[in-house]
Amino acid sequence: MGGAALTIRPLAKSDYGQWLEVWDGYNAFYGRSGPTALDPAITACTWQRLFDPYEPIRCLVADAGGSLGGVVHYLLHRNTTAIEPSIYLQDLYTRPDLRGTGIGRALIQAVYNQAALQGCGLVYWHTQESNFVAQQLYDHLAEKSGFIVYRKLINQDVDMIS
Repeated sequence: MGGAALTIRPLAKSDYGQWLEVWDGYNAFYGRSGPTALDPAITACTWQRLFDPYEPIRCLVADAGGSLGGVVHYLLHRNTTAIEPSIYLQDLYTRPDLRGTGIGRALIQAVYNQAALQGCGLVYWHTQESNFVAQQLYDHLAEKSGFIVYRKLINQDVDMIS
């Protein structure tokens, strides 16, 4: 990033090429590349949602002189255990060559700032149990909730529960 000052800012439509590179890197990190890559329609839909004011998903980028070093996607939502809305930090990724430079910390702090501006009472996220490098950062910025994530992928062949 050549020593340029780091700016955390909202994603711009002109960022598409660099956002796509970082997005592809993020997906590859989680095993979604080659034969297991996301359908390009999902990427196209995600890109469109990031600019739709009626969608709850947003994106901030780490910009150093026009070069994107990382991105964070987050969703504002209501919940049943608080009056204030919450933010789910869904995707956080720093380019591998820039890890350890403070980009991840800056992006998380920017989401915290957005949460404060939106009147949110909570920011939360999850990561893989094996992502020890990220956990070293996360342990300094938040507390582990003690919850375990369960999931069920739903497709058209699933019987409806009655």
